[in-house]
Amino acid sequence: MENNKTKVLSRRYLFNEPWLTVRDEKIELSNGKIIPHYYVQEYPDWVNTLAVTKDKKFVMVRQYRHAIGRENYEFCGGCVEKGESPVSAAQRELLEETGYGKGRWRLNLRLSSNPSTNTNWVYSFIAEDVELVSTPHLDDGEDLSCHLLTLEEIKSLLASDGIIQSVHACALWKFMAERHLL
Repeated sequence: MENNKTKVLSRRYLFNEPWLTVRDEKIELSNGKIIPHYYVQEYPDWVNTLAVTKDKKFVMVRQYRHAIGRENYEFCGGCVEKGESPVSAAQRELLEETGYGKGRWRLNLRLSSNPSTNTNWVYSFIAEDVELVSTPHLDDGEDLSCHLLTLEEIKSLLASDGIIQSVHACALWKFMAERHLL
């Protein structure tokens, strides 16, 4: 898709940390309108994995998310490190957070969680026939538990808004629709 000719007239960084950078831009839209403060959040690319074991159990993690103050079921995932491919990052995260690995991998979706403010892409993978190959190795900032859920449990969570991470829910709905599991 072609750029609509929006011009950046000025840019200043308000916050610059490894996992989040915020910049304030003055922009001129293609129609000539000036937006004096347009805030952009720079993130590294993210990955997550919809992992299914050989016996058709869904590998999920349950962890507390401080911003909303509650614990949720999610896919394992994290940030793509510099020089790392998205699939390598997803495989690393699955192994670190759950101990599961191997299997057949494919890209399910590439999305933007919020293209109006976020610069990064989210790569969602499907890994089928994964197996337990090690114990989890969590980072210092992670406090999560691994759970194996049945298809019926996943359907119930989806139907009751029990999976609230939007990118994860989207990937699950696509998976269900493609396999006519709804």
